[in-house]
Amino acid sequence: MLAFAVPAPAFAVPPPPPKPSDQELQDSKANRDAKAGKVGELTSKLADAESKLVDLQAAVEVKMEDANKALVDLDTARDVAVKARADAAAAKQEADAASAAIDKVRKDVDDFAAASFRQGSTVGSMTAFFGASSPKDLLDRAAFLNAVSGSQLDALDRMQRARVEQANKDSRARAALNLANEKQGEAETAKRAADQATAIAEQARRDQAGEAAQLEAFREQTEQELADAQAKVGGLESQLQRYQEWQRAKQREDEERAKAAAAAAQRPGAGGRPSRPAPGRPQITGGGVALVIARAISQLGVPYAWGGGNANGPTRGIRDGGVADSFGDYAKVGFDCSGLMIYAYAGVGIRLPHYSGYQAKAGRQLPLSQMAPGDMLFWATGGRIHHVAMYIGNGQMVEAPYSGSRVRITSVRYGGLVPYVTRLI
Repeated sequence: MLAFAVPAPAFAVPPPPPKPSDQELQDSKANRDAKAGKVGELTSKLADAESKLVDLQAAVEVKMEDANKALVDLDTARDVAVKARADAAAAKQEADAASAAIDKVRKDVDDFAAASFRQGSTVGSMTAFFGASSPKDLLDRAAFLNAVSGSQLDALDRMQRARVEQANKDSRARAALNLANEKQGEAETAKRAADQATAIAEQARRDQAGEAAQLEAFREQTEQELADAQAKVGGLESQLQRYQEWQRAKQREDEERAKAAAAAAQRPGAGGRPSRPAPGRPQITGGGVALVIARAISQLGVPYAWGGGNANGPTRGIRDGGVADSFGDYAKVGFDCSGLMIYAYAGVGIRLPHYSGYQAKAGRQLPLSQMAPGDMLFWATGGRIHHVAMYIGNGQMVEAPYSGSRVRITSVRYGGLVPYVTRLI
């Protein structure tokens, strides 16, 4: 009889993997839970800090918009003062000219009267009568001289009235100049006060931002520690699972080799979690609204520059003596929030002032429930508007946020949002 060799099993059970103890698992899970609790605590604190930061940022924006308004009002006051100075100078010049003309007419009258006195006549020099051809000619000359003297006196009277009128005009012009200078002084004082308040608000925001950044760093560190702890727990659990699977495989080694191999091939792997698709940009339709939105989003990534932006595009920022200066906005070419709106709407021929408070009144005000792409959104604190953005659909808006940032698309923020939109198209 021939003997046949029995082939070795195709799936040999490997040596047993290390088995973690119950205490190791318990300690690892306790550490993980402690880290998770710490992350939750830090997350709560960070949420509070970020909420305060948002409020402080809103306060900064209010102050910066106050400074923006003060700058616009100051420019207006300066223009009025320049015109008032020009009017006062012109009125004084006219008054001086009238006085000079009166002095000349008075001199002529005085000369005429002196000549008449020297000749013993009220009608002028007697030489005027010499050479008369007849008594009638003599009487005509006398009448003529009387008329001359009368016209000079009339001219003197008219010039005197003119001088009074010019003096009154000069007085009114000087009064207007004084008022204009007073308004300019008030505007300059308001600008300085707005700048000082802005600087104080920005310092508070920076302090809060530092606290939030510190909390964020702590949270990131703790989250990493949590991930490490979770990985350790997962590693021990996976190790235990492999050991248990080895035990089951060993028990079935003789009778279910094929099944053991199939079970090994079907061991659960690490499952992926589908990612949430990022919201896309809204589909822009035709028409004026589309053009306005397209112009706004064409500036994505352009730096924020306080006072920057006009109908032609980004411009160099201006000094504010405070927050914007600390970020170097005066050396940047970009937009502030209201400047971006000016550029966007200029594409359809709409001119807007460079101040969000005035822009809010530039069109129809509709309830938020009627919000549509192309509408302007405004944020206020204490009833005072301090920021503007454009709604572009799908719950998103485009804005120039604040110093140190860039033009961006983001979700609509409802905290501090005024209960209406302003529609221009």
